[in-house]
Amino acid sequence: MACAMAKQSLGTYTVNFNMRNDSRGHILYYPQQPLAQTKAYGLLGFAERAAGQNFVVAVTSSYGYNIGDAVVMNKNAVNRGLGRSVFYKTHDSEERRYPGGQRDKFEIPAATTSGYREESAYRFLGEDGIISPECEADSRDVLVGKTSPPRFLEEITVFGVTEEKKRENSLTLKSGEGGVVDSVLLSDSLAGTRLVKVRMRSIKVPEVGDKFASRHGQKGVIGMLRPQEDMPFTKDGIVPDLIINPHAIPSRMTIGHLLEMLGSKAACYSGKIVDATAFEGDTDEGMKKIMREHGLEEYGEEVLYDGFTGKAIKTKIFIGVIYYQKLHHLVSNKMHVRSRGPVQLLTHQPTEGRSREGGLRFGEMERDCLIGYGASMLIKERLLDESDKTTLFVSSKTGAIAVQDHTKNRLYDPLDPSVDAKDIHAVEMSYAFKLLLDEIKALGIFPRLILRDKA
Repeated sequence: MACAMAKQSLGTYTVNFNMRNDSRGHILYYPQQPLAQTKAYGLLGFAERAAGQNFVVAVTSSYGYNIGDAVVMNKNAVNRGLGRSVFYKTHDSEERRYPGGQRDKFEIPAATTSGYREESAYRFLGEDGIISPECEADSRDVLVGKTSPPRFLEEITVFGVTEEKKRENSLTLKSGEGGVVDSVLLSDSLAGTRLVKVRMRSIKVPEVGDKFASRHGQKGVIGMLRPQEDMPFTKDGIVPDLIINPHAIPSRMTIGHLLEMLGSKAACYSGKIVDATAFEGDTDEGMKKIMREHGLEEYGEEVLYDGFTGKAIKTKIFIGVIYYQKLHHLVSNKMHVRSRGPVQLLTHQPTEGRSREGGLRFGEMERDCLIGYGASMLIKERLLDESDKTTLFVSSKTGAIAVQDHTKNRLYDPLDPSVDAKDIHAVEMSYAFKLLLDEIKALGIFPRLILRDKA
């Protein structure tokens, strides 16, 4: 688990990140070397590619805000730059060529262009239709204005005259994206067409929901950012950067986590990096000796004082220094809400996924909870009204779905056109059910709907 998390840690993945246009990249602001290092760490040159910071960590429960695997973090430490990173994302667009000699064009689309967005969307574009660096763009803002030829050649206008229509095809930020334009790169693609790459930059300050992990598989998300004055402190005035829950230790048996806390604490006082190599590194006895020499409790436990009351906490609390990594599971890149939005063409149900502004799945188990609770109208609301409700006309005589002839403005039964219009009734149903009926018909079975009055 520790290795799986190390792959997700933020650091400096390359020194020339500023000159590259990677599709996405995270850079930690102030990476540090760990105070407890192994021989392998030195041989592999990881010190040159640091991917974490040394946190002062206390192991204690903290008013329930670090319940389970959550952690409480020092807000003032975060404001001083702890765990801060920058996120780069590159968007690109090119002037494509089409058969028939037509091509795309980078420009600010004219108001006559079909699919023209509101004027404010194009506010950052220069004369060439490309955004300038250091603009603060938000979601749905246009980065590169682009017009394309129409999908179908020679569209006939109202007056019957064919004219060259343009269609809006700009590069836009999706919902939930945003930031500052870091760099704009103009180039030529392999096909010889103009290519533009826009790199966006956003600063990610640790917030509630961001994920951190030590090098022992002890991962956790921030449950609270607490001001320094409310955090517990030692007699020397040392305040932890992070408070982790003691319940995360016994069943997982990550003794290395505790040893690293003790070893790094000893390193702080001795001024020498601790050798944490398995079987041949520094021993706990050596660490205890350093602690005793500096007048500390040999196991690293200290009396902490409650930041709220100022009174000493009755039990001694284990506090030390340990290397923590910020992982790229950031709540700001995952946050997703929806009220109304796009629906799928096939099922008429909301789309799936954050990138497509999808709905949140109300699954079978959630449905079971509502059945057990007896909240039948809420089930109807979630599974029908807010999903794919549709109204179809059904013949009560034959059970067939009636045909709605819009040109003649009439309803008729496809099996028996002599059926009176008053025997055809509007029925509310899920569009997915209508789809099921169509698929059953495709098997050569004719399903009939038997209607009854609501009783």
